Amino acid sequence: MSTEQRAYRAYIGSFTEAGGAGITVADVDRDTGALTPRYATDEVANPSYLALSPGGDVLYAVSETDEGAAAAFRTGDDPARPLTLLGAPVPVHGAAPTHLALAAGHLLTANYGSGSVSALPVDDDGGLGEPTAVLRHEGSGPNRERQGEPHAHEVLPDPSGGWLLGVDLGADAVWVYEPAGPRAHRKVRLRAGSGPRHLAFHPRGDRAYVVNELDPTVTVCRWDAASGTLEPLGETRVVPPGTDTATFPSEAAVSPDGRFVWVASRGHDSVATLALDTPGDRMELVTTTPCGGHWPRDLALDPSGSRLYVANERSGEVTWFALDPTTGVPSRDGSLEAPAASCVIFG
Repeated sequence: MSTEQRAYRAYIGSFTEAGGAGITVADVDRDTGALTPRYATDEVANPSYLALSPGGDVLYAVSETDEGAAAAFRTGDDPARPLTLLGAPVPVHGAAPTHLALAAGHLLTANYGSGSVSALPVDDDGGLGEPTAVLRHEGSGPNRERQGEPHAHEVLPDPSGGWLLGVDLGADAVWVYEPAGPRAHRKVRLRAGSGPRHLAFHPRGDRAYVVNELDPTVTVCRWDAASGTLEPLGETRVVPPGTDTATFPSEAAVSPDGRFVWVASRGHDSVATLALDTPGDRMELVTTTPCGGHWPRDLALDPSGSRLYVANERSGEVTWFALDPTTGVPSRDGSLEAPAASCVIFG
């Protein structure tokens, strides 16, 4: 059933090994943004990242374990069981998958532990098959503790649907793939030691903002969908000058009108509001706002684009914020207890 036919839901992923409930399904109050939990399942270990099918009828989850797996759930309107597991989790042939996305009839996983991207076929019912391809990254970075080998952290399609991008923290690089296969198209090197983790696209689709985990910055990139070219343009820090707290940015979201970017940072435990110029080539740090907890691993805009939700992993809650339409600055509205929360998506 579409979100137009019912109040939309939030799906919250978590680390079961740290006391998380697994996947929590919550109703979202359209007027206040408040979350009301309705159901939880721990059928999959460490479902740290989630993704919905385009129609919202299937929910996909990674199992971020040493063995690495992915799972599919049928969504439904039965309040007693809104998620039904579609078969056993399928091994991804990669360790510690941290992210997943759908493209070209496959579920793609970014496998942090093995520095690889796996492609699992999706059948007509939304279920998953064994991987048909595992693409292994190469390279390392100057941070010996974190960058001794590749660590793929995110994989996602570009807005045109013509390319896949794999963000690798260990190799200081973004891989561009052709979806068919998938096949490697090019490797884009970013600043050594920056530790790229995730990226978010401008709503126009011609700019990308790469969140760097090992240095609290965002790299602004020009994206050419015609050629599959990602060109770094510059960097902006996401914490104020003089900040001496160890800071590890995690995720970014871009406003639907392309005026603002928000970045969550662990350690500093903040959400940075960054203002974009009209082309999207330059960003300026407006302010940072406390994230409402500790260790914000993920953030996401609700479908209206007027509220921001932050998954605070170590303090165990999802906090939501109203966004000032003029300044973009978040204002805390409430929170929901969610132990070891790792991501939140809507559908």
